[in-house]
Amino acid sequence: MNTADLGLPVDVPSTALFTDHYELTMLQAALKAGTADRRSVFEVFTRRLPEGRRYGVVAGTGRVLDAVENFRFDADVLGFLRERNVVNEETLEWLAAYRFSGDIWGYPEGEVYFPGSPIMRVEGSFAECVLLETVILSILNHDSAIAAAASRMASAAGDRPLIEMGARRTHELAAVAASRAAYVGGFATTSDLAAGFRYGIPTVGTSAHAFTLLHDNERDAFQAQVDSLGRNTTLLVDTYDVTEAVRTAVEVAGPELGAVRIDSGDLLLVAHRVRQQLDELGAVNTKIVVTSDLDEYAIASLAAAPVDAYGVGTQLVTGSGHPTCSMVYKLVARAESADPKAPLVPVAKKSSGGKTSIGGRKWAARRVDGDGVAEAEVVGTGAVPAELADRQLLVELVKGGEVVAREPLDVVRDRHAVARGNLPLSATQLSRGEAVIPTEYVHLRSGS
Repeated sequence: MNTADLGLPVDVPSTALFTDHYELTMLQAALKAGTADRRSVFEVFTRRLPEGRRYGVVAGTGRVLDAVENFRFDADVLGFLRERNVVNEETLEWLAAYRFSGDIWGYPEGEVYFPGSPIMRVEGSFAECVLLETVILSILNHDSAIAAAASRMASAAGDRPLIEMGARRTHELAAVAASRAAYVGGFATTSDLAAGFRYGIPTVGTSAHAFTLLHDNERDAFQAQVDSLGRNTTLLVDTYDVTEAVRTAVEVAGPELGAVRIDSGDLLLVAHRVRQQLDELGAVNTKIVVTSDLDEYAIASLAAAPVDAYGVGTQLVTGSGHPTCSMVYKLVARAESADPKAPLVPVAKKSSGGKTSIGGRKWAARRVDGDGVAEAEVVGTGAVPAELADRQLLVELVKGGEVVAREPLDVVRDRHAVARGNLPLSATQLSRGEAVIPTEYVHLRSGS
């Protein structure tokens, strides 16, 4: 069972305060000015990929849908806002009845994206859309950063499975989100039980160095673990002397020993030595798992080593040096009045320093070559060219305030594998480079 299918609530009763103070003061001013009900279009995009990255990964969409559903101003939240005098009573009355009733479109979770891609489009009144800015960006920026790092690590690992084990290196709730994003990016399992409970991700784990140190000697520790967990368990062999530990492990568990884990030292050298020793002891099917501050570069360096699986923690949950994607949430179109029939007018910020935006409600499509390999991200307004009509990327996620696209996490994970596989081969290179395909704009003009 995938518990995400059940629509379980997030870890707090309401997500309404996962926002910035000025979202509510803008709301109050817009209500007073009579502009709060103007139909508006906000878009999430990033102006550039993190330095050296060749593609981004959309992750966190499912969590965004949960957050929108749970964006409610209950009595306690309203009391807090009243006590702090954040907004006036008229605004508090409006917030008490808040329910997002608009539409949300977006790239399906697991899809890849590029600079300028309209990753998510939120449509409704200005008032109901502006309140969602912070929570949507918080989720997408974090989860997409983790998923991008996970995707690079999965590419480097090839067919060898990856274990997410970074819970102790980040906030306890961020750890659950990171595990989910890592699974989207290609990791196979997690050590975090909360992630397993919340999202149905397979969980794994056996023992740490403390378990070995607890016992009078290494043999007693191994024997206790095997007696409890069976011969197919994974024994940690680098607490004292690796060579002696491997010998003892096979003596205790026999050639049926499931795996040994190495958590320190020159992993390339030690893995070769351990593999040779295991084979000589008859444990030819015993696997080797390596951990110890791995990132995509360290994983790639072990490609020729006799390693069967990797455990990754710190570098994964911190985005391997890029903990955010720098996504923004910008108003790109709005009506000139509150009349539902009023046409939308493109709007955009004009700014120096690379922060200029492009106005207009956008579509996106990915052009491919004759072999089905992506060759350009095409972003535009107005009519979609006929040749791109069946290559459009945005899908409907929320319609009239109701979620219409919640899906199992395994579907998202599989989608990412396909999307990454349809990129040019250079997408998997770990050397620094630009986006693997260009972003082309059609029918667009800058707003003012």
